[in-house]
Amino acid sequence: MASLFTQEIHLSKRHEEILSQRLMLLQKMKNKFGDENTERASLLQATETASRRNLRLLKDIDAAEEAFQTKLIPHPQPSMLSLETRYWASVEEHIPKWELFLLGRAPYPIGAENQNEVPFVQTEAKL
Repeated sequence: MASLFTQEIHLSKRHEEILSQRLMLLQKMKNKFGDENTERASLLQATETASRRNLRLLKDIDAAEEAFQTKLIPHPQPSMLSLETRYWASVEEHIPKWELFLLGRAPYPIGAENQNEVPFVQTEAKL
């Protein structure tokens, strides 16, 4: 009977040790998960802060680039605008003549003396 009693005491002590280890491990797990959650929240906040900073930097870069471009390209003078407008009007006026020539449906569009230099051969154009 004494051996059963000593065995009971030994098992009781072992049970207490196991329970204390369990409690200690649970506390460690709780601390670890708490630390991980804190770290995760900190990383999330740092990421959001970095994203906002990056967006501000991109906007600043875009604004600086736009300001640089406006300084780099001066406003054209009125005479240059007039010349450009007349040029494009002339191009649009002559497009139909050149288009027909390039499609092989009409002779060389500018002057009769130049027709000898660039002969119009309708049979080649149709092939």
